Amino acid sequence: MRRLLTYLLPAMLAFAACGHKAEPVTIHRFEQFLFANQGNAADFQTPLLNYHPENPEFMAALNGFVNDPFVHHVYAVTDSLYHDLSWLEQELGDATARARELCPEIDYRNFYTLITADIGNYPNRVFSNLTDVAISIDCYTLGHSEEMQQFGVPTYITRLCRREYIASDAMSAAARAHIVLPEGDLTFLDYAIAEGKTLYFLDQVLPATPDTVKLRYSREQLDWMEENLENVWGWLIQNDVLFSTDMAKLRNLLDDAPKTNAFGDGSAPRTNAYIGWQIVKQYMKKSGASLGKLFAETDSRKILETSGWRP
Repeated sequence: MRRLLTYLLPAMLAFAACGHKAEPVTIHRFEQFLFANQGNAADFQTPLLNYHPENPEFMAALNGFVNDPFVHHVYAVTDSLYHDLSWLEQELGDATARARELCPEIDYRNFYTLITADIGNYPNRVFSNLTDVAISIDCYTLGHSEEMQQFGVPTYITRLCRREYIASDAMSAAARAHIVLPEGDLTFLDYAIAEGKTLYFLDQVLPATPDTVKLRYSREQLDWMEENLENVWGWLIQNDVLFSTDMAKLRNLLDDAPKTNAFGDGSAPRTNAYIGWQIVKQYMKKSGASLGKLFAETDSRKILETSGWRP
C-alpha cells in the first residue's frame, strides 16, 4: 500500500491542482490586421477599438496613422517582440477559467492587441469593458528595447513595461470593470479597497504570479513596505488621510511613482494598493463573502471594520 501511494500521490496532487478547466481565449491582433493584412475585419467589432470601416472620415484618419513612418517603426519593433502570443493566450485562458469559477459574470473570451504609438501613455496601456480587454502591446516594448527607451519615459515606468506584466495588467483591467465604486468623491480608503479587491482577484486567478508583479513593486519596494507597514498606517491615521478626498494630498499615495514623497527615498509607491490588499484579504477570511459580493460591496468603512485588520 505504501508503495502504491508513492506512485499515486503525485498524480492525485496534480489532479487537485488542476481542478479548473482552462478554456482557450482568443487574442485578436488589430495591429497585425492593419499593418500586415492578417485577420478579418469582423474580428474587431468591439466598442473598445471603436473601429468603423464604414465611415470614410474614420478610414482616412486610420490610413494616415498606418502610413506614418514613426508608427510603422513602432509596429516593426513591437512585432519583433510579440509576433507570437500563444504563451499569453495560455496564461489568460487559465486565468479566465479560474475567474469564471469564482464569479460566472466575469467571463472574458476575447482579448485584443493594438498599437497606439503613444509610448508614454502608460496609464492607458490596458482598458476593458464587461466582456472584452484591449492591450496596447507596444507599451510593453519599453522594458525590452533600448531603442524604444529613447522617448523619455521614466525608468520607474519602463521597468513595468515588460512581458511578465501583461497578463496581470489584463486581468486587473477585467477586475476593475466589475468592481462597483462608491458614489461621489472617493476617499483614500475607497481607493485602497478598490485596489485591494483587484489584488485579491489576481491572487485567485494568477496564483503563480509573483506579488512583485501584481503590485508592480520592485523586490526592494515590497521589502520596504512589509518592514514599514505599521509606521505607514500610523502616518495615515495621524494625518487624517484615511477618509480624505483631497486629491492634492492623495495623488502621490495613489499613483505609480519612484517613491512616496512623504516616506522618503527607498519607499514604495501606491500605498493604497498594499494596504487595501491586506484589508481585503482579512475581510474575505472573516466574512466568507463570494467574489461577486466583494466586488458589489461599496461600503469601504464596513469592509475595514469587518476585517478587523491592523498592521
